[in-house]
Amino acid sequence: MKRIIVGVTGATGAPLAVRVLQFLREMEVEIHLIVSQWAKTTLQQECGMSYRDLCAMADVVHDPRNQGATVSSGSFQVEGMVIVPCSMKTLAAIRMGFAENLIARAADVMLKERRTLLMVTRETPLNSIHLENMLHLSNMGAVIFPPTPAFYNNPESISQILDHLAVRILDQFHLSHPAAKRWEGLGHKE
Repeated sequence: MKRIIVGVTGATGAPLAVRVLQFLREMEVEIHLIVSQWAKTTLQQECGMSYRDLCAMADVVHDPRNQGATVSSGSFQVEGMVIVPCSMKTLAAIRMGFAENLIARAADVMLKERRTLLMVTRETPLNSIHLENMLHLSNMGAVIFPPTPAFYNNPESISQILDHLAVRILDQFHLSHPAAKRWEGLGHKE
């Protein structure tokens, strides 16, 4: 069974975190969840969902203050980690190696072990500090994934936009969910 670490920070985007967790659950992936303090507030604000309900979607829930958790070590085998959403504060902490909490520490482990680290960065507009942090982490091997909606598939609801983004996130871990609607071209003969 594949294992994925899911970090959730307080940036806007909690509905996407929920959808990613739902899809991982349906795919029988072992989920190790880390939720920041501010993510709990955002989750309630954006989804009307409790922290307890979110935790029920994971196999293992780690306290973000527990630096001794399994996911804080490179010897713990996982496919990788997604931080969804990823605040600019968390992005900066990871870039600087400031592993003050378990989300930043687990991300640091992904970088040092050369495992997939996908950061669903949430901020707009971006300033030069944000862009430099993203470029630095991308050069280190992290995947920077702003949750930009696609319109070529003509979404009719926010739910369809969330599905598409969640599928694209899972693609980075070589996981294909049945909800995927793949680009099939424009139908022109070449």
